[in-house]
Amino acid sequence: MKLQPDRSDVQTITGYGPGWVGVDKDRVDGSVIVGARGVREPWYCGRFEDLTAAHFERLAGLEAEVMIFGSGQRNRFPQPAWLRPLVARGIGLETMDTAAACRTYNILAAEGRNVVAALLLETAQAPAQG
Repeated sequence: MKLQPDRSDVQTITGYGPGWVGVDKDRVDGSVIVGARGVREPWYCGRFEDLTAAHFERLAGLEAEVMIFGSGQRNRFPQPAWLRPLVARGIGLETMDTAAACRTYNILAAEGRNVVAALLLETAQAPAQG
């Protein structure tokens, strides 16, 4: 889906599809952390089942006002214990499927909010050998 941002002075998500997201004019293949204030870095996780507490510890270090977690193709919630570093810093976390997270991120970024989206772009798991 292609998205049209209302405001161009912040980093925006311009489109998304299975396994990719458009950030400004770039196509990003794979999970990514995107922030309205310019943060853009890989988020090394291809499946929800592979997430760990360390993934959320990294998010806590980004000093966002609002954190959006795009949990993949469907809405799934991280383990509450993994959110402790965010809670300790007073950072709110909203969880939704990745498509909704992309749209919500753009709205909050356009409002001038210090928002960061951690977008899980799921990859197919290789079949078991055996």
